[in-house]
Amino acid sequence: MINKTQLPEKQKEIIDKQIEKFKVRVFTEEVDEIPHVDDIPGEGSKKWLKIKDVICVFVDMKNSTKLSASHHAGTTARSYTLFTGTAVRLFKSFGAKYIDIKGDGVFALFNATQVNSAFASAVTFKTFIKEEFTPRVTNKTEVDTGVHIGIDQATLLVSKIGFRKSITRGDMHNEVWAGKAVNMAAKLASLSDDDEIHVSERYFKKLKSVKIIYSCECSEPTPLWEELDLSEDDRFSFDKAHVLQSVWCKKHGADYIADIIAEDEC
Repeated sequence: MINKTQLPEKQKEIIDKQIEKFKVRVFTEEVDEIPHVDDIPGEGSKKWLKIKDVICVFVDMKNSTKLSASHHAGTTARSYTLFTGTAVRLFKSFGAKYIDIKGDGVFALFNATQVNSAFASAVTFKTFIKEEFTPRVTNKTEVDTGVHIGIDQATLLVSKIGFRKSITRGDMHNEVWAGKAVNMAAKLASLSDDDEIHVSERYFKKLKSVKIIYSCECSEPTPLWEELDLSEDDRFSFDKAHVLQSVWCKKHGADYIADIIAEDEC
């Protein structure tokens, strides 16, 4: 326990007040879909929202540290803008219900009914990375860059924590997503070394479309996914992941995206 002489009074008072909040019972309210940010409760409500089977797509820039350390600010800023700005806008175009930026990464949340849309958004971003981002940035910087992508699906809790916007301070009142989906998606992304998409077993089981599981009709259909054993890796709450290396076909990609997303709407 912190005593009176261990910390200044101001900081100790902050901690004491937060401990008192911890003692107050908090309840959860189950909702069917990811709420609008305006409908997410804050600390004062003593309520968290609980959403089942939320899908998280997590993307992270490969070798961003080398890029930051090795090149001048202007090139680094342009690269981050291209990566992050494109991710946010692409995820939004596929109907993501919540998007957040974490350093050089972005995560997007989709409802349980958007299994295919979440998948399509990930492959579309991977296609952008391979066809546009990596050639442009590597050409400019000589840094071997790309993307790490992970997808998981699980129940999440959400609330807002921090200060509301006021006259004397900015908005420090942010959404906090508690649960495995975001954490596991980020850890899955960290497994990627060559722009692969790693997805959890529980999410992979929801992917039913033939156009997601097998290669394009340009050639003899073959399975696109490889299984990865994670049973010895205690970072994960599941024993298997599945890995996708392909991008959208140059001839049929647009049609496949439309058909795959349409299956979400059935």
